[in-house]
Amino acid sequence: MRDSEKSSDKKGTLEKNSNGSAQKSKGPATPDSPALSSREERDDLVRSSSHTLSNKAHILAMPQFGLRDNLIRCELLKKEDSYTYREDFSFFLGTYNVNGQAPKESLIPWLHCTLDPPDIYCIGFQELDLSKEAFFFNDTPKEQEWKKAVSEALHPDAKYAFVKLVRLVGIMLIFYVRKEHAEFISDVETETVGTGIMGRMGNKGAVAVRFRFHNSDICVVNSHLAAHVEEFERRNQDYKDICSRLLFRQLDPTQPPLTIMKHNVILWIGDLNYRLSDLDVENVKDLITKKDFETLHSYDQLKRQIDEEVVFVGFEEGEIGFQPTYKYDTGSDNWDTSEKCRVPAWCDRILWRGKNIKQQHYQSHMALKTSDHKPVSSLLIVGIKRVNEEAYKKTFEEIVRDIDKMENECIPSVTLSKQEFHFKDVKFMQHQAETLKLFNDGQVPCQFEFIKKPNEPTYSKPWLTANPPKGFIAQGGSVDIDLEVFVNRSTAPQLNSGQQQIEDILVLHLERGKDYFISVTGNYLPSCYGTSIHSLCHLREPIRDMPQETLVKLVELSINENLENTEKPLDIPKELWMMVDHLFLTAVKQEDIFQQPGLRSEFAEIRDCLDTGMPDSLPGSNHSVAEALLLFLDALPEPVVPYSFYQQCLECCSSFSQCEKVVSMLPQCHKNVFNYLTAFLRELLKNSASNRLDIPILATIFASLLLRSPTKQDLAEKRKTREFFQHFLTQGSS
Repeated sequence: MRDSEKSSDKKGTLEKNSNGSAQKSKGPATPDSPALSSREERDDLVRSSSHTLSNKAHILAMPQFGLRDNLIRCELLKKEDSYTYREDFSFFLGTYNVNGQAPKESLIPWLHCTLDPPDIYCIGFQELDLSKEAFFFNDTPKEQEWKKAVSEALHPDAKYAFVKLVRLVGIMLIFYVRKEHAEFISDVETETVGTGIMGRMGNKGAVAVRFRFHNSDICVVNSHLAAHVEEFERRNQDYKDICSRLLFRQLDPTQPPLTIMKHNVILWIGDLNYRLSDLDVENVKDLITKKDFETLHSYDQLKRQIDEEVVFVGFEEGEIGFQPTYKYDTGSDNWDTSEKCRVPAWCDRILWRGKNIKQQHYQSHMALKTSDHKPVSSLLIVGIKRVNEEAYKKTFEEIVRDIDKMENECIPSVTLSKQEFHFKDVKFMQHQAETLKLFNDGQVPCQFEFIKKPNEPTYSKPWLTANPPKGFIAQGGSVDIDLEVFVNRSTAPQLNSGQQQIEDILVLHLERGKDYFISVTGNYLPSCYGTSIHSLCHLREPIRDMPQETLVKLVELSINENLENTEKPLDIPKELWMMVDHLFLTAVKQEDIFQQPGLRSEFAEIRDCLDTGMPDSLPGSNHSVAEALLLFLDALPEPVVPYSFYQQCLECCSSFSQCEKVVSMLPQCHKNVFNYLTAFLRELLKNSASNRLDIPILATIFASLLLRSPTKQDLAEKRKTREFFQHFLTQGSS
């Protein structure tokens, strides 16, 4: 699942700057794919399968898949050592949290600190812009200001081509290469992942660029993880989210997306925000004064988490021989003298993973005083695989000859570890996975893909994915496929009501071979998440205690109808009341409430408590309860302001009296929820000095959930929904 904003850059190309130009190089051509078996032949295979159900008799033919190309690619990869040699190139990596400041001083002390000009620069920034506009609309003039500052500070003894810039809110990565190497850069892709509240907000997360340099695949990640000393588990969760959700499309559409870890070289920079534990501020400063960084480093949370193999498994970091890079009084080298008096920490880090990498330096740059962080740099010497063209040509020709002999001799076949999978007690937003193992027991390599069934848009139901969905298995080889079940806001409503079940048939197709049918079943535990306000107001008991027939009947009622022979409906859903009441009693003064994410493990406990009524009070931190409330509103099948009123809200957004009139016309239970939430948010605003909330923040977060568009929202609509909702935070209830 990916909920991240895309970089607006055109992908897979190099771009020009005043220093020089870069052009994408073309990889060696491979032979065209051979003709595939006809649609009729494939249908015959489907019909002859013993696993065929009645609706499986007319499987759609799959498109050409390029088996020959993949055979060649696989063999070339196996024999790579015969046609490549290693050459060292220097990579300059830099990371700087600029605390929302514009560039006020030259970056030369940071970016031009090496004697020789580096071959590649990858420069990461965090907190580029802390303004509300940047946070909510991902738009900032500071992008160009900092890009210009970087380009003016690159090493003067070489000319550099600008390759790529990728940004998510305040997290930005800029990639330059020496002009003479530009033609050897190809397959450039960028991606972003937000890990802020609800797993979407881009104030925390990562941006990344992947590219091929000669014959090596390289990925550079710039991340900004969760803040605060005690939140190291949240940082671990952010890291794991970035690794699982950041996926690069491949130029060859038949290939599955690439994860970060699928690259030869991974360079990870950023404000990772890990702090020093178990030492007070005076002890830390004393060790810094003594330059006893080795002792100090033993208290570093990142070191401890890596030692326990919780995060960054297989990564290396150079020895830290510089003082912590956070937190300083802006404009000085003095430690934080504010009321909070933050304990110094090595928040800003550079790590790498891969073979043939040596670090030349790892240092901070005290001369720069723009921010409350100091920038950090590392110079890595990376052994890159280069192609010997003559040897490559010879190897390629040998492979093609061998494939010609093998082709058409045998039909591919595989053995499946099992063909029936059952997922027990599936819950809302709780990932479950089982492994299907394919073993190639045929005489030839084979290509597999899960294919669509007749009249269905994709190969599986939306709550099910196969990872990878397609691939290549060498003769005698095997592959593990994760069958993953995940119910989200779009799939929960029909599963809650019983209109759909956890039930699907996957069709696994072998190129030039037969089809295999895999049965996936399970039981879903209904949840208040993804159930309508109207239905929940009719449920006085926890949803898990309700018979399925009752839930089905409730869905069939119109929004203004009530069930016959039942008590008067609740004014608002009890689950909503439990969350808001909990926050009202414990969290009105909580710093960064509704801005800092909670823990996923705590969300699971909160969801189970709401769905079962056990225990009586909500578990988890205030941040987890706040995020659970936002997820509840986000998962409503019909928003608090129903879709039918959306257009009216946009049209009257500038007039408070007209906005009040629209709210007065909402169905009663929706109107109650709207008024209850706005009253709670006004209470929060009375404590803004403690919780650091203001009207624009709350209006933007809640307007996007209460006034959802039936179609994709544009920027103008987002502003209008914010204006509509803002009236109710500033002028009282309707």
